[in-house]
Amino acid sequence: MDEDGGKTRKKSCSQRHNEVDVSAAQQSLRNVVVDRIFSGIQPTGTPHLGNYLGAIQNWVNLQEECSSVLYSIMDMHSLTMPKEPAVLRQNVLDTTAAILACGIDPKKCFLFRQSLVPEHTELAWILGCLTNVPRLLRLPQWKMKRTSQNNEGTVGLLTYPVLQAADILLYKSTRVPVGEDQVLHLELAQDIAQHFNKKYGEFFPVPKAILSTTKKIKSLRDPTVKMSKSDPQKLATVNIADSPDKIVLKFRKAVTDFTSEVTYDPAGRPGVSNLVSIHAAVTGLSIKEVLHQSAGLDTACYKMVVAESVIQKFAPIRNEIKKLQEDKSHLIKVLEDGAEKAKEVAAPIYQEIRRLVGLQ
Repeated sequence: MDEDGGKTRKKSCSQRHNEVDVSAAQQSLRNVVVDRIFSGIQPTGTPHLGNYLGAIQNWVNLQEECSSVLYSIMDMHSLTMPKEPAVLRQNVLDTTAAILACGIDPKKCFLFRQSLVPEHTELAWILGCLTNVPRLLRLPQWKMKRTSQNNEGTVGLLTYPVLQAADILLYKSTRVPVGEDQVLHLELAQDIAQHFNKKYGEFFPVPKAILSTTKKIKSLRDPTVKMSKSDPQKLATVNIADSPDKIVLKFRKAVTDFTSEVTYDPAGRPGVSNLVSIHAAVTGLSIKEVLHQSAGLDTACYKMVVAESVIQKFAPIRNEIKKLQEDKSHLIKVLEDGAEKAKEVAAPIYQEIRRLVGLQ
């Protein structure tokens, strides 16, 4: 009896010791905050000029500045605007090729396909249960995009900002590069993080925005709206893989006004101001320097100056995209390897989230 009892007491002490170890590990996980950058891009094929200048160029710089960077091809998000499966698959590969060609280095960041890390959608459900519907209905993207779905809109379209929040919070990201049109979605992610922390204890860092310093690139055919792949006007959008002839044609047809002088006045002269913004962004010059160089040019000549600057900027990128597109297996491996690394970061964080909410 004494021997058995002693063993029982010893086992009980061991159990208590293990419980302390687990509790300490959980507390450590909750307290650790790593400077981590997360961002994503929808797979729409080869990115356009606005994608590059507003996001990808910044990504390349950030991978040099931070030791923990994750970039995701957001294929789950793309389902909110239905596409043929074969088109989606090809778009994922083309977007990956373009991002690599632009300078994203898988050795310096994790580049992965969102759907290969199922914790994204699992966490989105948990966070969705903390998010009220009226908040989602007020977001401008819902109001705009539902018009393309006969003013009905799907559940996915309504709730994709919650999935965006999950994308960010799953890795306990601290900084997120965003464009002006995504600031409200990041604010939603911040509010969800704070709500979770209030309910379950401090866990998520509240992510901060990294805003691009590049002026928003506008449509070449309607400089009051941003450049977009979905623009029905083929001459409105410059893709980074466009041929030199296509680029020249698109800039030649760019909408300006009846004043020939090159000036920068986004409110009064949006068309020519958009060209100045593009010129400055692709050359690395300031607006003031661009205007100084362009003194004496009329807008017709200036359009060709901007076109040539864009051609020179993207010539090596266009060639690299073609080479990468020829090696499909390499692109797939890059995304799969990146997903495995992303899972290593996400898994322990998600398991702790499951424990906190009572699922484990």
